[in-house]
Amino acid sequence: MPPPKTPLISVDTIIEYKNGIVIIERLNEPRGFALPGGFIEIGEKVEDAARREAKEETGLDVKIKGFLGVYSDPKRDPRGHVVTLVFVGEADSTQELKAGDDAKRAFVFDLDKIPFDKLVFDHSQIIKDYLEWKKSEIKKVFIR
Repeated sequence: MPPPKTPLISVDTIIEYKNGIVIIERLNEPRGFALPGGFIEIGEKVEDAARREAKEETGLDVKIKGFLGVYSDPKRDPRGHVVTLVFVGEADSTQELKAGDDAKRAFVFDLDKIPFDKLVFDHSQIIKDYLEWKKSEIKKVFIR
């Protein structure tokens, strides 16, 4: 019997860094701005994948400090059905931000200057949920 068809699973991380968050410009399709992230490898824990992808795309060592939620809308990624697990992490400001792997460039945006209209996938919604999460005392987990 062939294995069942299932969605792909990825991780994205909101990296708090230098009083803002890190957003990359994607090198590959779909082009635009995005949170650092990527696919989980076989045999890899999701939190390890989040740290690995963050390091590969930004050069930053990220400490995971929370879990924001699961985003599973089959239409969230134009490449196909991809479920993403979103973490919140932080990086020490003494580290150097540098784009790598699938990132053409990496930026730090103040929370009031996020380029929502240039974000790909459902990353605008994810960041809006993060802003709500950040304000709340009880850290809600989003399931979208």
